[in-house]
Amino acid sequence: MTTWRVGVDIGGTFTDIVLLGTDGTVHTKKISSSVDDYARAIVEGLSELFAETGIAGGAIEEIRHGTTVASNAILEHKGARTGLITTQGFRDVLEIRTLRMPRLYDIAWEKPPPLVERRLRRVVDERIDAHGRIERMLDPAEAKTVVRDLIAEGVEAIAICLLHAYANPLHEAMLADIVRRVAPDLPLSVSSEVLPEIKEYERTSTTVINAYVMPIVARYLRSLRSGLDRAGVPARLLLMQSNGGLMASEAASAKPMHIIESGPAGGVIGAQALARAKSLPDIITFDMGGTTAKAATVEGGHVARAAEYSVGAGIMVGSRLLTGAGYLLKVPAIDLAEVGAGGGSVVRVDAAGGVQVGPDSAGAVPGPVCYDQGGTEPTITDANVILGYLNPRHLVGGAVALNAARAVAVFEQKVARPLRLELARAAHGAHLIAASNMIRAIRAVSTERGRDPRGFALFAFGGNGPLFACGMAEQLGMRRIVVPPSPGLFSSFGLLYADTEHHYARSFRRLTHAMDLAELNAAWDALAALAIEQLAAEGFAGPSARVTRAAALHYHGQSFDLSIPVPDGRLDETALRHLEEAFGVEHERTYGHRAGADEPVELVSIQVVGLGLRPNSALPEYTTAARSEPAIAPRRAYFGPQVGWIETPVLRRADLASERAGPLIVEEYDATCLVLPGWRARLDETGNIVIER
Repeated sequence: MTTWRVGVDIGGTFTDIVLLGTDGTVHTKKISSSVDDYARAIVEGLSELFAETGIAGGAIEEIRHGTTVASNAILEHKGARTGLITTQGFRDVLEIRTLRMPRLYDIAWEKPPPLVERRLRRVVDERIDAHGRIERMLDPAEAKTVVRDLIAEGVEAIAICLLHAYANPLHEAMLADIVRRVAPDLPLSVSSEVLPEIKEYERTSTTVINAYVMPIVARYLRSLRSGLDRAGVPARLLLMQSNGGLMASEAASAKPMHIIESGPAGGVIGAQALARAKSLPDIITFDMGGTTAKAATVEGGHVARAAEYSVGAGIMVGSRLLTGAGYLLKVPAIDLAEVGAGGGSVVRVDAAGGVQVGPDSAGAVPGPVCYDQGGTEPTITDANVILGYLNPRHLVGGAVALNAARAVAVFEQKVARPLRLELARAAHGAHLIAASNMIRAIRAVSTERGRDPRGFALFAFGGNGPLFACGMAEQLGMRRIVVPPSPGLFSSFGLLYADTEHHYARSFRRLTHAMDLAELNAAWDALAALAIEQLAAEGFAGPSARVTRAAALHYHGQSFDLSIPVPDGRLDETALRHLEEAFGVEHERTYGHRAGADEPVELVSIQVVGLGLRPNSALPEYTTAARSEPAIAPRRAYFGPQVGWIETPVLRRADLASERAGPLIVEEYDATCLVLPGWRARLDETGNIVIER
């Protein structure tokens, strides 16, 4: 009997659903997101798929889900009314923040308002020093008064973050015990449980964010679970984390800080798995949807991860210098660079006569002009319809009919005429500008980090990624592009490749040349025990439970760290010297230099990842789309003023079983792939489109 796994990814425009059977059959569904209640679109989409395919809800083994619910709560300031308890003198840490500024010369820039208003930030008169020694004991009577005051204010969640609690959590534990006795059902986030690491702003911000979204995420997951049960789908629900691993819905309700940026992670993890199968150790992933485009790297088979990121920082391209906006979250996350360029990006001519593309988007409603839903501003999708790249009768398998005539009229009026250009040249110029904007994201994760993109393959997905990949690769000097099956739904498909992961870290500041190895090994063993315990609680033991280690290091006196993998086994002096050397090599690769041999290296924190490997998680070697694509007639497409209009073959993916030369267009239910003149495309043995020159 065929059983099924489900991947569900919510975007601002569409909710994507992928069903993968143990026999390799794939069913897909792309429906409009239900913004008022995201769970409703998931349940309705699954119900429609069941009706179309005859699959029963009981045949679903697992549902893997990437969601934007937590990030939207922060962006829209619709999280829980949260109270913060902190050490006397540190009430305003959330407003003081750090000295990082996203706009170096903009004196009018204002910090975002703190997620906890000042009157809900309360202090207790206690003090623990950086070594964990108690200087002033917490007064239980004062602590109880503070807790009761916050409850009287009607808070819906409480965050506790005391100075140096990472070194000694005693006072935080006392406060937490009082909260749990006075208000046992109140969501509670404690810094020594959430993030036992140095740096008070990062720790406070992360603890507050966790508390701020706890009730929202818990309510959403309860609603989704209830809807699935009503639809007859009792399958286990797993959530994608920002770091690319899965966690059970119960764990996500307790620590939702790990799923804030879960949406983009699925595609990167899927790309990593497919690249590994193709023996491509180094790839750059490029995910372009309706609103934004995102890039990440997989190097040596490993996904690049950042130790922290900002939520609500606007569209950032990943520069290490342009930080400080948004709300800082210090949890591991896939290192993504993002730009405001998608199919819905608005194209306009500014006062100086220049063409601007994005970052504002037409979104799902009203959408591009060609959607014929009231949109009045020309977009990149309209430009691609004019250029002949998109088939007005084939978007989402023909479910969305496009009004090409309206796109032509609006683009002519608002772009071509003001520029005094013929329509095709104006549309092509907008297409190229969008591509150049997205190249910034690729350079942010490659060139800015000391990597040459020419040594990487470009892995393109998303509804619009395969449409732009060739042109971008050409400008970057990249020579190979891979377009996976179901590229427009690949973030959902990629969820099916992920493993369960739990990340743990704690501050452990020591100079490596004066390290107590017994103390270090004991600390790592303690973290590993936490990971093993959590994995065991979720049914992973023996070979299915694996632990990996890493260390964050810097030269003594530096502010920024680099994370270096640490081999299994107990560390001795030789292993410690190898760790120092690995840090030096990575420092030179990232920053272009390394210090001399006498420069002291400092260990900042130790990190552990617990991996839960499911015995049936391997995907079939070849997947088969259940949806058949009809043959399509060739059409004229425009490839710039030097080439002009060309009658271009329009193919199905299966037509690339034998290699074909560009130009050509590959149309699928969920995406369109454009192969430029001078490039050649073919299907590989696992069903990917490989484009080379």
